[in-house]
Amino acid sequence: MTTQTVEYAADGLTMTGYLALPAGVGRRPAVLVGPEGMGLSDVERGRADALAELGYVALAFDLHGGRYLAEPEEMLARCLPLLDDSERMRGMGLAALDVLRAESRTDPDQIAAIGYGTGGAVALELGRAGVDLRAIGTVNALTTGRPGQAARIGCPVWAGVGSEDPIMGPAQREAFTAEMQGAGVDWRLTLYGGALHAFHHPTVDHRVVPGVGYHPRHARRAWRDVLDLLAECLPATNDVGA
Repeated sequence: MTTQTVEYAADGLTMTGYLALPAGVGRRPAVLVGPEGMGLSDVERGRADALAELGYVALAFDLHGGRYLAEPEEMLARCLPLLDDSERMRGMGLAALDVLRAESRTDPDQIAAIGYGTGGAVALELGRAGVDLRAIGTVNALTTGRPGQAARIGCPVWAGVGSEDPIMGPAQREAFTAEMQGAGVDWRLTLYGGALHAFHHPTVDHRVVPGVGYHPRHARRAWRDVLDLLAECLPATNDVGA
């Protein structure tokens, strides 16, 4: 496995993504990895590394022009307007997708998108835009789109959320599932009992705020659920000759 940083333009910023390549020389299935609202961190870089070890090309994309917004006030000031603007989210996702598709190791017809929080919302918007994806997987991202646009999602969607998440609470869960069901999407929702918002994100890199908390057991389970989604919809092997 090899890794590198990649710069690209999106949302009026110079983004710095993290690309992880599996061993071998041939084309491989690829996964776009979206970060939580704070921005790209070692959590998402680690996910990209793990995916590359499994045989995927993985690009963890950037949200804030190379910055990590650890202060909640600054993060919310940038992310809340972004989450209200589907075109901005799509533009950011498409820019990252172009980088992933341009990588010579990527099979451009075999791409999935996964993401956490704001990065998961970006992944969902790619689906609502009609991008050809093999799967969409999100954690803490039960955002809904404009009426009728979920019908453009042409792949299975898996979403995970904590039962005690005050940001993605029962009303948000109901709205998301109604949108997916009404559009005829092949969807699943996993509810992790007792987990808060951002339960997958280790506390060593996360400022504690109300309603946010790390749950190591469910974090491991959610990652296994993401890998199960990819194994079903975008299988890959770590055959170095491939």
